[in-house]
Amino acid sequence: MVVEAIRYNAGTLGQYELHAYVVMPNDVHLLVTPTVAIPKLAKSLKGITAKRANQMLGSTGRPFWQEEYYDHTVRAVGGFERIRAYIEGNPVRAGLAREIEEYRWSSAGKANAGFAGPGE
Repeated sequence: MVVEAIRYNAGTLGQYELHAYVVMPNDVHLLVTPTVAIPKLAKSLKGITAKRANQMLGSTGRPFWQEEYYDHTVRAVGGFERIRAYIEGNPVRAGLAREIEEYRWSSAGKANAGFAGPGE
């Protein structure tokens, strides 16, 4: 559901160009080139996923996401690739997969073989 929302906000809403992502049990990492202000992007993504998650869990009136988010500006191509590798390597470092391709909630996962990264 979160991966669908990430792709929806990129493709249908056009809020960012999506380069890499991973959805972990306790957080989400995105590498994007935004086309809207970061606070608007975060509010949209958190809002749609919180609503769906609370419906699935039968919860109402309880926050699903933490209020804050952290953003970082990538200033160099080398930094871009380093951050992409960090994002896609998170499941392996966390012991959730042996290889990055095994984790299906990531842009590197086999389930996302058609995912187009930057310049692709």
